[in-house]
Amino acid sequence: MTRAVENQRTHERAYDVVVLGAGPVGENVVDRVRAAGLTAAVVEAELVGGECSYWACMPSKSLLRPGIVRSEARSMPGLRARAEAPLDAAEVLAHRDWVVGDWKDDGQVDWIRSTGADLYRGQGRLAGERTVVVEGPEGDRHVLTARHAVAVCTGTGAVLPDLPGLDGARPWTSREATSSEAVPERLIVVGGGVVGVEMATAWQALGSRVTLLVRGGGILDRMEPFAGEHVAAALKERGADIRTGVNVTAVVRDGGTGPVTVVLDGGDHVEGDEVLFATGRRPRTEDIGLETVGLKPGSWFSVDDSLRVDGFDWLYAVGDVNRRALLTHQGKYQARIAGAAIAARATDGEAAADGAPWGPYRATADHAAVPQVVFTDPEAAAVGLSLAEAEAAGHRVRAVDVDMKAVAGAGLHSPGYRGRARIVVDLDREVLLGATFVGPGIGELLHSATVAVTGEVPVARLWHAVPAYPTLSEAWLRLLEAYRDGAGQG
Repeated sequence: MTRAVENQRTHERAYDVVVLGAGPVGENVVDRVRAAGLTAAVVEAELVGGECSYWACMPSKSLLRPGIVRSEARSMPGLRARAEAPLDAAEVLAHRDWVVGDWKDDGQVDWIRSTGADLYRGQGRLAGERTVVVEGPEGDRHVLTARHAVAVCTGTGAVLPDLPGLDGARPWTSREATSSEAVPERLIVVGGGVVGVEMATAWQALGSRVTLLVRGGGILDRMEPFAGEHVAAALKERGADIRTGVNVTAVVRDGGTGPVTVVLDGGDHVEGDEVLFATGRRPRTEDIGLETVGLKPGSWFSVDDSLRVDGFDWLYAVGDVNRRALLTHQGKYQARIAGAAIAARATDGEAAADGAPWGPYRATADHAAVPQVVFTDPEAAAVGLSLAEAEAAGHRVRAVDVDMKAVAGAGLHSPGYRGRARIVVDLDREVLLGATFVGPGIGELLHSATVAVTGEVPVARLWHAVPAYPTLSEAWLRLLEAYRDGAGQG
């Protein structure tokens, strides 16, 4: 295998693969190509470990977990009275800081170096075919040439709407919502998607009075409607003010300090101490030199199933930047496939990576079996198609629903357990196209559903996957019984 060649005079260096972005996706690409013996450089302008490690998955879950544990304790005989005390917010925030390593990336840097890849700090930009220029923090400049591939793994950033007064109002995005050092007395959340409802759940548990403003008719509207209904009901019971069908028209905060006022259409307004806009994501591609290879800065990438950018034989776009599935686990899945495809093409030629479509070089889960857990209280989880999506795609389907009260493990999990499970069955092939669950601890049911959907396991075979008694997994038995008995909506 070729070795990296350095020219100290010109600060130019050649590698087999150059990766833009050292988040979980970039790290996994590096891991796979290095395991195949390719030389690799990875470029990062911020913290190695990326959004998930410092401002998304890890800090948000560390903020959510204490409130969920307390909620479960409040439902348990023998613990109810002891669980009524408020959370120790200072302790929760200190634990969050520990989880993110106090926003220092030494451990992640050590891991990158342990793979044998070279790390370049600074803004990396494409500069024509197979070339990346890195402008370092101290004015140093490196020109990196990729023999085989450049992989763009720069992720996404938060979208802020164009509203009067917003620029001077110091709004929170997901980054501020997961890194705040203080609990706002009143928090306004704009947006009813995953980030909005998770952060509403976390900060409400920590003591904030939450107002959730949703433009549509409900929250978590990309899941089955009952999932959002359960989560909304729980938020309301704990004191949240949820307003649906509203539009924000302006934000007012005098001098950027003090209370913030969010103005709604019709003249109504809401006052708070902080406002979080959880209103979408954009690709972080506006300043990475796309114009030098004929692409539009700030755009999403279009890729094939090996994650190679359409029209290129050397450029890959992996993770959120291709908009296939904006989830960390899906990005890491794509990275493993992209790394394997790059290595196959580099060592054995194009045909090696363009072989059987069911081989290791095709990201097929992004099309049919994307799992997601929303870590609210209760949790919501889904994989595959919803009933509406399946019908829109032309499938002949039936939705089969079970109230989780019928599951013995639910009552043991917590008295008064509330939840619901649904499978969407393709009636022509008798396989599952999707599944959705909502309820405490329900996320742990999702992988079995993912296996069933991805593997196209016949319903007749699922009868022989026996759930342990008494666990939440017994929901599968109840769903199959309901399907056999003709219950359901389809």
